Amino acid sequence: MSEIETNDQVRDQARYNPAEIEPKWQARWDADPELYTAEGHEAGRPKFYCLEMLPYPSGQLHMGHVRNYAIGDALARFMWMRGYNVLHPMGWDAFGLPAENAALKNNTPPREWTLKNIDAMKKQMRRMGLSYDWSREVTTCLPDYYRWNQWFFVKMFEKGLAYRKKSKVNWCPDCQTVLANEQVINGRCWRHEETIVELRDLTQWFLRITKYADELLDGLEKLEGWPEKVRTMQRNWIGRSEGALVNFAVDASVQNANADPSTPLRYAQDDTCNVITVFTTRVDTIYGATSIQLAPEHAVAKAFAAEDPALALQIEALLEEQRKAREADDLGGIEKHGVNTGRFAINPFTQERLPIWVGNYILADYGTGAIMSVPAHDERDFEFAQKYGLPVRRVIAAKEGEQPELPFTAEDDAVLINSREWDGLSCVEAQQKIAAFAQKQGFGEATVTYRLKDWGVSRQRYWGTPIPMVYCLNGHDSPEPGKPCVEPGGVVALPESALPVLLPEQVEITQEGGSPLGRIPEFLNTTCPVCGGPARRETDTMDTFVDSSWYFYRYTDAKDDAAPFASEKANYWFPIDQYIGGVEHAILHLIYSRFWTKVMRDLGLIHNDEPAERLFTQGMVIKDGAKMSKSKGNVVSPDDMITRYGADATRMYALFAAPPDRDLEWQEEGVAGISRFLGRVYRFATKYVDVAREGREPHIVGRTETDQKLLRKLHQTIAKITQDFSGRWHFNTSIAAIMSLINEIVAAEAAIDAGQVSPAAVAEVMRTLVLLLTPFAPFFAAEMWEQIGGEGVVFRTPWPVADEELAREDEIEVPVQVNGKLVNVVTLAAGSDEAAIKAMALADEKVKARVEGKNVVKVIVVAGKLVNLVVK
Repeated sequence: MSEIETNDQVRDQARYNPAEIEPKWQARWDADPELYTAEGHEAGRPKFYCLEMLPYPSGQLHMGHVRNYAIGDALARFMWMRGYNVLHPMGWDAFGLPAENAALKNNTPPREWTLKNIDAMKKQMRRMGLSYDWSREVTTCLPDYYRWNQWFFVKMFEKGLAYRKKSKVNWCPDCQTVLANEQVINGRCWRHEETIVELRDLTQWFLRITKYADELLDGLEKLEGWPEKVRTMQRNWIGRSEGALVNFAVDASVQNANADPSTPLRYAQDDTCNVITVFTTRVDTIYGATSIQLAPEHAVAKAFAAEDPALALQIEALLEEQRKAREADDLGGIEKHGVNTGRFAINPFTQERLPIWVGNYILADYGTGAIMSVPAHDERDFEFAQKYGLPVRRVIAAKEGEQPELPFTAEDDAVLINSREWDGLSCVEAQQKIAAFAQKQGFGEATVTYRLKDWGVSRQRYWGTPIPMVYCLNGHDSPEPGKPCVEPGGVVALPESALPVLLPEQVEITQEGGSPLGRIPEFLNTTCPVCGGPARRETDTMDTFVDSSWYFYRYTDAKDDAAPFASEKANYWFPIDQYIGGVEHAILHLIYSRFWTKVMRDLGLIHNDEPAERLFTQGMVIKDGAKMSKSKGNVVSPDDMITRYGADATRMYALFAAPPDRDLEWQEEGVAGISRFLGRVYRFATKYVDVAREGREPHIVGRTETDQKLLRKLHQTIAKITQDFSGRWHFNTSIAAIMSLINEIVAAEAAIDAGQVSPAAVAEVMRTLVLLLTPFAPFFAAEMWEQIGGEGVVFRTPWPVADEELAREDEIEVPVQVNGKLVNVVTLAAGSDEAAIKAMALADEKVKARVEGKNVVKVIVVAGKLVNLVVK
């Protein structure tokens, strides 16, 4: 009996047991703190910064997390094997509302709850075998991190990028706090999907993101490695519009008949309600304006309502309709209603008195909250005018031919009519000249507006970064020439020596009555850092998106206590080579992090303009018809899957079940199937361990036919997986290619046992198979690498290189069609030229029978793909 057969009897009893294999290797990896540590920025090897978005420590990972992390982990291991200096860190987005909710529900302090969850999730990540450099771990709720949030805030204040103002803000009744515009999704809170967001007037801190609006927009053209969907979403959110501002004076000579003559007009906002400023992208149509329309919350509408109780009720009804449409996520489809205020505004170009209306479809936070209505050239205005009998006046005409029906909204090949001295001008030329005229006359100007608004960062919460500002109660003179005096109650930034402003530990959280910090005298009461007099601390905390706007820079120098990070380290690692996360972050996190990067560049901390060179947005994990999430109660714990099938099978399923950019429909049977596949590989590998150990000398001469067939399939698989990693990341097809390779190997098992496959070929196939599995199943690969006598750490072993000659097929199959219909498939030598392919097709018996008696008009040959005969 041969040695192989003897080993077969012994090893065929071996079974793949991840419950033994995986903890064994995790213990070894945990014992080597340098295993996943990136080299310093002085390393001579090319760098690769691979990053998955950091999670909120909710307490438990689910399979949606696993899919994200498995993608990044596979890529990181592949790049190590390609010889790169890889940075692959992880941290925790640790501030946020859920910790406060847990404090209320469980009477557990937010810090304690958060750190306990981090410990639990970190253990899960280790058990998954994820290759993170934990020496760079960042936890955003700890002072060694959030002190730098405060440092950045002070720097932005000094640069005029952080400021305080009273404005309308989004208020979530459930969160009991302010939301940024980006955190309002379809009129609802981004955390509470059923909660309608209210508008309130509050004094808040803002970051001047609009200063970078053009650069944020223009920079999208350079982000070729980002999904077009994300870039489009950001373009739309920034919402750049070129147009003009025009001032329409309110006709003070006319007062609403219902108004009390003794009641003066009450002004709002900037104490001027005698002018309505309109933004329009079509100032060329201003001679066709037949009314002015205001949002129900516009300052002038409020002023009119204050002097006319009946009008006030009508405007309130319009506002309620708007609220209901917002609640139904149907602002665009709202049935248009309006009310005539009885007041007029003067068109500065024509001196015509235009009626002032209030409309339920005009939004206070869009443009200026006021429009000039030009029914002849705007579909929405036309609909409103038809409903209320307002005049319709054509002022734009087609350049040639019959005049189209109204509303006529085209600008190309159109000219102005009924517009006095501007008649005959093209729309674009008129827009420029009319705006310039308005500016010269002092009642308007050309301008650019943005949908993007400054980022409101004040939150009336406890569990967030304290804003490092105080209010000097007595006021003081200027501390140095060129700086203004501070009035009593004025704001003063804390110096760097006073940072961090620490969150107090013992806090009663009620989620009522504003920030809990305002009820803690020892926090609230302080001294002014300039004059030493009494001062009051700011009690709002920062939006938690501040924490995630720059965390990836801290990874490059996580232990630095003198700066957010060392510039030379950040400049080595940035931009991130591959960033991985959900598309739901396209507006919030990704636009804020781009803004923060540009601010840091302008502060001289970094050189790069954008945080990430490439972005990948993975699909969601779907279960029971909905995205897997804790709030929906449909999560699957990876712990359960690991217990049943092992971490490698769990990870591989997340990569195999669907292309990574598509949604994955969860099926536990799929994990079981991957586990059976790994068991099959394990049985084969353990059977031929000795052959793999002893037959490692390369050979070229004397290969058997089976050798050649196996090696061809092997090198085709190498090429396929290498291409997948370098291109579209279709890891599902990579794993399918490995499965196909295993089928070929198992089919050759009898030949191997019979000595028809050389030991060198078996050894090459075994060794390479383990390396190909390494990014996807690292525990399994480490175990098999050790068994076959591999040297060193398997995922630091060079990635195999495909041999093009070995991978090339000897023969190819080419379909032959007649008039586009398949007749037969012919086999011929690989690399055959067009003449040989044509001759082979015409010589085929089935083809000859099909074309007999017909004239072959044309033979189309697509080399290596198909032949099509056109006959008559």
